[in-house]
Amino acid sequence: MAVGVEPSSSDLQIYRLPQPKYIDALRWLPHLSALDTHIALALHDSDADSSASSIEIHALKTLPNPPPLDLQSLQSSWTCPSRVSSLRVSQTPQKPLLAASTLDGSLHFLTTHPVNLSIQSEVSIAEKGFHVGPILGVDLLSSGGECVTGGEDGRVNLVSVGEARLSYRRLFDSEGLVSYTAVKWASTAEFATGGLGFSLQWWDQRKPGGSVSQFKGGWGRGGSSGIVHSIDIHPSRKHTCVAGGSSGTVFAWDLRWPEQPIVLSGIGTGERENTSPSESEVWEVQYDCFVRSSNISNVSSSRILPVMMCSEDGILAVVEEGEEPTEVLAEPCAINSFDINSQNPSTVICSLEWESVAVITRQ
Repeated sequence: MAVGVEPSSSDLQIYRLPQPKYIDALRWLPHLSALDTHIALALHDSDADSSASSIEIHALKTLPNPPPLDLQSLQSSWTCPSRVSSLRVSQTPQKPLLAASTLDGSLHFLTTHPVNLSIQSEVSIAEKGFHVGPILGVDLLSSGGECVTGGEDGRVNLVSVGEARLSYRRLFDSEGLVSYTAVKWASTAEFATGGLGFSLQWWDQRKPGGSVSQFKGGWGRGGSSGIVHSIDIHPSRKHTCVAGGSSGTVFAWDLRWPEQPIVLSGIGTGERENTSPSESEVWEVQYDCFVRSSNISNVSSSRILPVMMCSEDGILAVVEEGEEPTEVLAEPCAINSFDINSQNPSTVICSLEWESVAVITRQ
């Protein structure tokens, strides 16, 4: 559906595109042309039964006359057997691959056409021994060849993705003592997980037997009652990951100083309270390559680069170490998910709880 532009400032344009269903997640698909971009939506019909979920691919076109954007061009759709809990896309433009995990513990891979990006085929893992209950964290390598999952059941699985078949191996099983809510690859061998108590774990496939480093996050107000919802790792600084979670908290964990978090937003460890644009759950965090550090003369390997976050109380903002946060969008409803276009970081999409997609263009 096409709508008009709603500028909030001289360097920001916002387009709201209403959808007929609730949006659980959304992702940019890598594109070959700047004039023909596509997004993937994980949708759920809250008025129907629990299986009324789907993944749709839409073409996002710029029109010559107002209204300037159109999301009406549905390329393809696939019905999901359960509600989607996490959605990821490989960054290979020749043949993007989608990975979708569900609340029922199944994992699905959708291959797309290299030109129009329509969904061509699907393979899945739905057996009981894979996960029991929701898979809350999933991530694909940029090449799409391997996937890591973390579940509420405390299992961590590695999945190899072939042309027409899947295979997986259990990397770890806490037998329910730990729940994993977020995962993120750092390299082809390393990844991070997050969970209850603001905890983070670092894994290396070359060193079997469990995580090689752990961060126990009982450093905020109220002890360790918080939860990590999202993790991101910068491709050029894999030793540092950022995490977003409860109480508006965004923090970084540097493996070189693994005992002390670097708080960017929310609760703190000392006398100084970090200014936070949000006081509720931070659902997603991503490094924001569009924003240059405000202290460019002091950008070192120990300084955390700018991070974008979205929250339950409707805030999309950029936070940076030692600086006041920059609010990008404020909505009267939750912002459940967002994605920065890796090929054009000035453009951001986010899903609004009131069944809309917001497209934000920054100057």
